[in-house]
Amino acid sequence: MKIGVVREIKTHENRIALTPAGADRLRAAGHEVTVEAGGGHGSGLSDEAFVEAGASILPDAPSVFASSELILKVKEPLAQEWPLMRPGQTLFTYFHLAASRELTEAMIATGSHCFAYETLEAGGSLPLLTPMSEVAGRMAIQDGAKALEKHQGGVGILLGGVPGVRPAQVLVLGGGVVGTHAARMAAGMGADVTIMDIDLERLRQLEESLPRNCSTVFSTPLAIREMLPHVDLVVGAVLIPGAAAPRLIRRDDLSLMKPGAVIVDVAVDQGGCIETCRPTTHDEPSYVVDGVVHYCVANMPGAVPRTSTYALTNATLPYTLELAALGPARAIRESLPLATAANVIAGRLTCRPVAEAFGLDHTPVEEAVEAIEASA
Repeated sequence: MKIGVVREIKTHENRIALTPAGADRLRAAGHEVTVEAGGGHGSGLSDEAFVEAGASILPDAPSVFASSELILKVKEPLAQEWPLMRPGQTLFTYFHLAASRELTEAMIATGSHCFAYETLEAGGSLPLLTPMSEVAGRMAIQDGAKALEKHQGGVGILLGGVPGVRPAQVLVLGGGVVGTHAARMAAGMGADVTIMDIDLERLRQLEESLPRNCSTVFSTPLAIREMLPHVDLVVGAVLIPGAAAPRLIRRDDLSLMKPGAVIVDVAVDQGGCIETCRPTTHDEPSYVVDGVVHYCVANMPGAVPRTSTYALTNATLPYTLELAALGPARAIRESLPLATAANVIAGRLTCRPVAEAFGLDHTPVEEAVEAIEASA
């Protein structure tokens, strides 16, 4: 199969969807790999490194899209990339369609096959979301600690405190991968941490595995509101695979929080779990609503591209190899994980949570596969 890797154009998105080692593996499996010139520079990966791994370099994104059957990306295609997509072409990336009706309808209109990293399930987990969730969870605390500084608009508190001065109080909403890594990072910096979830069994696991300065609380709207007056940093880390994130903190709840308190909403890719959340960029990462600082960067791992690119390729490469070997129709029929990754197939929306989020028609993925085979 002809596989293309394009340069990411989202603001301050320095990751690339494939490392030279990944290109070498794909070439060894008999596939052709092309990379857009300069695509890896943000991650410290030169064009020469890709050429040495057997890839070809093309000058721009239109050339890569035009010559490739399978496109690998990191983030969702932006509006200027939509016209480059074509019917029958496969795109494998993070889509987060439930956060944007416009993007969803655009992908349907392209007639392409959209496989989403974030909905791919295997063994009850989301293996392609996990590495970036690990990065984002840890970064949420780094960036949250910075936002707490006075010149950033925060209350002016050091996350871990010092001898004789209490540390910051951190509330983590969600006990999944993001929440666990955020809680562990905050605890390691000396903060007083509370992590909330609605899964009692998960809370039991966290109680046993997290440091002693982490407490677990069953999540209810009242429990969250009771915590808000006391916390300095809130991390939103809630995920419903493929669907819009539930709203756990409303605009009215901000009045309960301290002036200069900080919210980091990692769920912003899925619409955010804070009502006042809106996507920001690394250029202007935060804004203030009712005295509360909001940090809502939609591609947090893009700030540490060297780490993130390698972590992402380590996770995606086995599925990329499988998708390239089978093609989209056989992949859906023969690989349950790749079937769960199929969000839009041949102009049909196959991800039910996205369809429900926007009131759009849903097509079972098996029926969409029949449309591919009928047009072949």
